[in-house]
Amino acid sequence: MTAQQRTLATQVNRIWWKEAIVYQIYPRSFMDSNGDGIGDLPGILTKLDYLKQLGVDVLWLSPIYRSPNDDNGYDISDYQSIMEEFGTIEDFQRLLREVHQRDMKLVMDLVVNHTSDEHPWFVSAKSSKQSPFRDYYIWRRGIEGREPNNWASFFGGSVWEYDEQSDEYYLHLFSKKQPDLNWENPIVRQEIFAMMNWWLEQGVDGFRMDVINAISKVEGLPDAPGENGLPYQWGGQYFLNGPNVHQWLADMHQHVLGKFDVMTVGETLDVTPAEALLYVGENRAELNMVFQFELMDIDSGSSGKWDAQPWKLSTFKQIFSKWQTELHGAGWNSLYLNNHDQPRLVSRFGDDVEYRVESAKMLATLLHTLQGTPFIYQGEEIGMTNVRFETIAEYRDIETLNHYDESVNRGEDPQKLMQSIYRKGRDNARTPMQWSAEQEAGFTMGTPWIAVNPNYTDINAAQALADDSSIYWYYQRLIQLRKQHPVIVYGGYRLLYPDHEGIYAYLRTLADETLLVLLNFKKEIEVISPWETAGGFPQEILLGNYPEPSEGLDSQVVLRPFEARVYRLR
Repeated sequence: MTAQQRTLATQVNRIWWKEAIVYQIYPRSFMDSNGDGIGDLPGILTKLDYLKQLGVDVLWLSPIYRSPNDDNGYDISDYQSIMEEFGTIEDFQRLLREVHQRDMKLVMDLVVNHTSDEHPWFVSAKSSKQSPFRDYYIWRRGIEGREPNNWASFFGGSVWEYDEQSDEYYLHLFSKKQPDLNWENPIVRQEIFAMMNWWLEQGVDGFRMDVINAISKVEGLPDAPGENGLPYQWGGQYFLNGPNVHQWLADMHQHVLGKFDVMTVGETLDVTPAEALLYVGENRAELNMVFQFELMDIDSGSSGKWDAQPWKLSTFKQIFSKWQTELHGAGWNSLYLNNHDQPRLVSRFGDDVEYRVESAKMLATLLHTLQGTPFIYQGEEIGMTNVRFETIAEYRDIETLNHYDESVNRGEDPQKLMQSIYRKGRDNARTPMQWSAEQEAGFTMGTPWIAVNPNYTDINAAQALADDSSIYWYYQRLIQLRKQHPVIVYGGYRLLYPDHEGIYAYLRTLADETLLVLLNFKKEIEVISPWETAGGFPQEILLGNYPEPSEGLDSQVVLRPFEARVYRLR
């Protein structure tokens, strides 16, 4: 047994979900099998071999439950039925079998902060104050002719919707068609745990939990401090990381998760590493990992996500490094740079025009050489980019449409609003997967629910598969590298050149193996002399995103635009 193997056996807690690569599927936009313009479960089934070939281990499906689609499936009207547009429960069961037959796992999206207003629970709750389901949701009377408090919804406006029949308001942190569940009611928690057990008994391999740190609200639901003269204020301090969230997640683990060998990742807004460890600490018995949003806010101004600002690499590195070091040995990271709610990574953090291929590979190298579980969002592996639709009428996302309408009504310039939507809108990630240069990118034989990005004739999976130097095959090599070198999964992390605004460099060390990762985030050539700083000299280059290393002095490394290299040191 080598020193590295002894270290792995005695010092790290080896678990399959730590070593896995996750691929997120947004079913509506992945593959349409029946020509109705909407992706579906049979469509996913036809692409499983493509995903297996890529090398991923886990498929995470964004919600596939029955839903009126006010928020593209994140408004659920029946937790134990499949959305008609996506298929049937039999289609799901077949998909699950086929995933497992390929030695992959399947994770479901769990949306239990809220339901749809068309869920039978809410329909009954709204029908009468005497309904047994009334207390499944959060109802309050108004205060002096206004809403019960001044909290602002994530999607704009108030979190409260007035119900004339009962003269009360119900709480919705998101759309008014997404009423929040009342987790204070133990019967609600029992219902949710029973539903989760049902899915796990079907054979699913875990859950990604939507806004799970919002389920506990502060007692009394007080007003948020006012600022900027706005009628509605950010009240996150009163509904994120609330007083009972950890007790309820511990109960969830006891009654559900702890009975199965599953993977769990919680979407947690506004958490620090210290707060994240309360969710994912290895002694906590709550969740395996969380999605944190500190990095996702790096280019947001004081007015929020639509107030896009330039970002600095030194800040980018500081955020990643903080999470790498503070969770090391105590909890587990998730690694992502885009998803169904975020812009395309190559458009946001790379160069999606001149150096699209190089910068996409460089960013992939970053994610796949850090400690944590990497998440690939569909299309990322072929370098899909943001989209620029000409008119707001072509957009579908409720958050985007609400923002545009409210801002225009306040007198803001529509053209400036479109520029912010081009940069930060959620539909950037939701245009159909670009499978080929055929009509509608090979996604559908009909009219897609949202238009295909016009660049599909140049950027598509068929082209990527035919080119052995493509982004797709680079991802495959990265995934293989990660599986071959436990140091990448379990090793320590040390940042080099923290203040350099062009180079991101770091060491990964486990036992007697040390890797050095060098990443150039600029369009210009960068020259560095890393060996003394790294405390070692190159033994070999394990991976690079250019065909051949550039020449330089023995002590120097010349990094071309968006170049990435992974060295093993001696």
